[in-house]
Amino acid sequence: MTTPTDLPLPDADPHVPGSHLAGVRDVTRRHFFSQMKNGVGLLALASLARGSAHAAAPHPATPALAPRPAHFIPRAKRIVYLHMAGSPPQQDLFDYKPRLNDLDGQLCPESLLEKERFAFIKGHPKILGSPYKFERVGKSGMWVSNLLPHFRAIADDVVVVRSMYTDQFNHAPAELFLYTGSPRLGRPSMGAWTVYGLGSENQNLPGFVVLLSGGANPSSGKSVWGSGFLPTVYQGCQCRSEGDPILYAGNPPGVSRATRRQALDVLGAMNRVRQAAHGDPETLSRVEQYELAFRMQMSVPEVTDLSSEPPEVMQLYGADPSTPSFARNCVLARRLLERGVRYVQLFDHGWDVHGTHPGDDIVTQLPAKCRQTDQAAAALVLDLKRRGMLEDTLVVWSGEFGRTAMNEERAGSKFLGRDHHPHCFTIWMAGAGLKKGHVHGETDELGYRITRDPVHIHDLQATIMHAMGMNHEQLTYRFQGREFRLTDVHGQVIHDLFA
Repeated sequence: MTTPTDLPLPDADPHVPGSHLAGVRDVTRRHFFSQMKNGVGLLALASLARGSAHAAAPHPATPALAPRPAHFIPRAKRIVYLHMAGSPPQQDLFDYKPRLNDLDGQLCPESLLEKERFAFIKGHPKILGSPYKFERVGKSGMWVSNLLPHFRAIADDVVVVRSMYTDQFNHAPAELFLYTGSPRLGRPSMGAWTVYGLGSENQNLPGFVVLLSGGANPSSGKSVWGSGFLPTVYQGCQCRSEGDPILYAGNPPGVSRATRRQALDVLGAMNRVRQAAHGDPETLSRVEQYELAFRMQMSVPEVTDLSSEPPEVMQLYGADPSTPSFARNCVLARRLLERGVRYVQLFDHGWDVHGTHPGDDIVTQLPAKCRQTDQAAAALVLDLKRRGMLEDTLVVWSGEFGRTAMNEERAGSKFLGRDHHPHCFTIWMAGAGLKKGHVHGETDELGYRITRDPVHIHDLQATIMHAMGMNHEQLTYRFQGREFRLTDVHGQVIHDLFA
């Protein structure tokens, strides 16, 4: 297709093939529609929007990952998001419900089943009490399960939100909804939006890094750290626990760094010629990614080499520097944050406690997952705090939804487990000027419905963007004829979470 004459075109250059076609360039469909905000399209949009503001997009003359000013003074410079993939049962960890134990084994009240959909529960389920003891911890006296002994050390540094809820009750759409604002594929992830809006403080490392543990990808796949319709330079870069940390960043055998530099110079020049002729911004993104990969050959080995960490630090996290684990990833996350990476995302697989066998129940699997993660998650907060980084770092711990107050008993299973539950779940956050030792929201006596201060997924997204100094309504990108944002057309900042 060809561009209309009102689109900005480069001046003719006799050294650039095709540049004499001043009024005609081949462009991608995506670029054509993204540029419709210029010329006549911009005038029409301005008359409708009446001064609506947008995030400061990167200027073509500057690197896409260069730091950019926020909309207002941020509370945090960086984010680390700890995702317990599969979703922990809030009733066994943070939302103490003694009434569940009083009713354990009894048929669930009919009022909870009316017009309800479950992922796996069939028939009339029975209430499931928690097999774990709770005690009050910290100055606030918040209730915490004995499965999380290390959490009590940070109880006075975190805000616990017991009133989260979502629109989705299956893993893949719920994870997509949490991280992209939509349960369907194609939208940019929260990390991509963050780096698009703010850039990165270290041009030698990706602005958005992903670390996995638990032996599997999230149910939603890699789209939860994808860039969607944003330029691909903003997508998350997965850092592997074994082998080369970043795939294809190293040179092939027989290729020196000097030879690689020469090849990239030639390739970059060719790509810029193509971009001038065809106008596809993704070509420049490709150039930037090649250059970043070249710089990462020096920076990534340094940041992923944990041999320089003192033994007492590794002991604090409960991490073995040579063994892949959630704990090791928490140490890596802190090192990445120290070096200016804007957004670090950790996914830990194995929290889907349905109770179909010992590998997914709340008696065997849940304690195992808590042992693997509790110490390291608490250590990350403590480590950031003692290094003076917690106040300008946002730490988030969550799953993608909650778990039922009833025993699933799929196919008559005798193991104890809970089905998916979208109506309420618990997360915690720390740093970024958030309240300390505070509990936000309440649920009913069975932990089934929210009774006070509900927080929707879009509200959480808006609040995270606010902590980073960005107005979620202004952080937009024009695609397919309209402005898109992480929160779509929803979301309210929960100001009560901040001190």
